[in-house]
Amino acid sequence: MKKIHGLISFVAVVAAAGAVFAQARGKAELEDYVREPLPPGFQVMQTELEGPVFADANGKTIYVWPLNAVRNGDLGDRKGEPNCGDKVEKLSSGLQSPYPGGLEMPEADTRPSCLAIWPGLWAPADAKDTGKFTVVTRKDGRRQWAYEGYALYTSVLDQKPGDVLGGSKRTMGGDARSTGVIRQPAAPPTNVPPQFAVNMSDSGRQLTLAANDASVYVSDKDTATKSNCDAKCRQDFQPVLAPEHVRPQADWAIIENSPGVKQWIFRGKPLYTRPSDRIPHSLEGGDIPGWSNVWTQKAPMAPKEFTRHINRVGTVLGDEKGRTIYVYACNDDAPDQQDCSHPSQPQAFRLAVSGKGDQQRAMQNFPYVLAGENAKSPSAAWTIISIDSATGKKAAAGQAGTLRVWAYRDRPVYLCARDKKPGDIECDSWGENFGLRNGYRAFWVREDFGGSHG
Repeated sequence: MKKIHGLISFVAVVAAAGAVFAQARGKAELEDYVREPLPPGFQVMQTELEGPVFADANGKTIYVWPLNAVRNGDLGDRKGEPNCGDKVEKLSSGLQSPYPGGLEMPEADTRPSCLAIWPGLWAPADAKDTGKFTVVTRKDGRRQWAYEGYALYTSVLDQKPGDVLGGSKRTMGGDARSTGVIRQPAAPPTNVPPQFAVNMSDSGRQLTLAANDASVYVSDKDTATKSNCDAKCRQDFQPVLAPEHVRPQADWAIIENSPGVKQWIFRGKPLYTRPSDRIPHSLEGGDIPGWSNVWTQKAPMAPKEFTRHINRVGTVLGDEKGRTIYVYACNDDAPDQQDCSHPSQPQAFRLAVSGKGDQQRAMQNFPYVLAGENAKSPSAAWTIISIDSATGKKAAAGQAGTLRVWAYRDRPVYLCARDKKPGDIECDSWGENFGLRNGYRAFWVREDFGGSHG
């Protein structure tokens, strides 16, 4: 009887989630996901940049810290073995950096432990494994929830439901694999057929082919029941064929262009690939009039004051005067791999790479992008924050000597003093490991011209 009751409860949860999703889809196209059994109190939140993610009962995003290789070893959690603990790591590990281990970390006296900034998602004594969610027992005896074997955490940076400020499957400035062992939001599988995958970029969550990351496209001339791509059109664009056994579901449908030849349809549009694309997840085909790339979910718009500029390698985001906007990425070399890009965290790394340790010099070389008096935040991704001009840290409410600056994912964005005209990118890749581990990267809008940071 308990099993039947549990199944009914699960079906009810899925139905309720589906209703919420349908309501949200009425406002904007959001990425669909595979419904899975969830432990009590868990939920799925739709987020602007990461798509659907798991969250706790308060709506706080849930993260994992998967084991990954760095320069001289590996760091992170092994499956069933959480390594984020209560110990305050005051010395560098030497595993990620070219510098030796044993160096004292900045602000060591006030440095928090790993669990202080990544609170564990603790499982009650009567918690039972639920689908891919299991309970692991830590070395100290505490029971912690895990997903697919990896221990689960929340982030102190996330303040409201839908925030994903603690980590990302894609970092602000580069491939997560290049910056160390980055925390990632735990998320349900995307609800796409096995032929397809979703590539995360600063433009949104792009639909591609799973086999080779080739972009897929749709034509303005097509309808939900007919492909109007003729023989000439098919010299450049080829239909994405569907296997014989597949059936329509959710956003996905199928048309039969000729007996036995089926083509995939996504959200009412037949899908195509473009064999002449030069690189994976290209945007080139979308430049052809009447054709568009396909997104499971578009990224939120940048502030209306911002501009876009084409340069020798791509398109970058600029401020109202056309000056290129930069993001700063930082990940320290302690054993618990704390992020150092957020303004609530030690600024020593940023000041070392941009101002020889001095905040005023750093602001001369990399000025903040200031927000005008009447500027308004257009989304959760782009916000306006107050920065203490003397320290570079977040300012307290009502504090004097503060700057009102634009922030992306709650982290300030910057300009480069070396840039002289719109589209200049003189400070792209500035810093350690091409700006990926401790440094600056231009905010690329177009990512298929060779100037990509992904």
